[in-house]
Amino acid sequence: MTEQLRKFFSDGTTDEIAKKLLGKLLVYHSAAGVMSGYITETEAYLGVKDTTAHAFAGKRTPSNEPLYGVPGTVYIYSIHSRLCLDIATQAKDIPEGILIRGIQPVQGIELMEQNRAKHGFDLTNGPGKLMEALDITDKQMNLLEFGDTKLDIDLARSKTPEKIISTGRIGVSTQGSWSEKPYRFIVAGNPYVSKVPKRDMNLTTYGWK
Repeated sequence: MTEQLRKFFSDGTTDEIAKKLLGKLLVYHSAAGVMSGYITETEAYLGVKDTTAHAFAGKRTPSNEPLYGVPGTVYIYSIHSRLCLDIATQAKDIPEGILIRGIQPVQGIELMEQNRAKHGFDLTNGPGKLMEALDITDKQMNLLEFGDTKLDIDLARSKTPEKIISTGRIGVSTQGSWSEKPYRFIVAGNPYVSKVPKRDMNLTTYGWK
């Protein structure tokens, strides 16, 4: 499976891959049981030229080293005391990546609710929230590949968005104009998306075909 994922995360530009990732199934094989969810929201970060990226201007540190790994490498980082889940894209040593910002729960919903002490759409509609729901509390999987660790992306079990909306990214540095570039992608109408107004939610199809 790893070779298939490496191909998926290197086939196309990072923003194209971020759109293709919507609807794919994120799976976490935790000690308590399997938890999974369809990816509803992603953000693409374009490496050395992107002023909002962790590898802007070629910055390379022990913390962001996973971004320089093979496509499909796990990159977990902390921001505002919460962990976020990122995936390295492109060839090794090209430090681009995709932040997973939201998932629609499928398996292990009760486990997620216990982990977050939350219910409903607020369970996983944000990058820190979904990590809390999965009970991922450390960075031990950093530098490992999806499919070779407890985290996996199931490309076969997926949904197709009816419509994808592109927006500026959320909560990033305003240095330069990159924060406003349309590299945040969401499944239009899905309620498991961060900061989506209730009026924009499609509670019938959740935005899937």
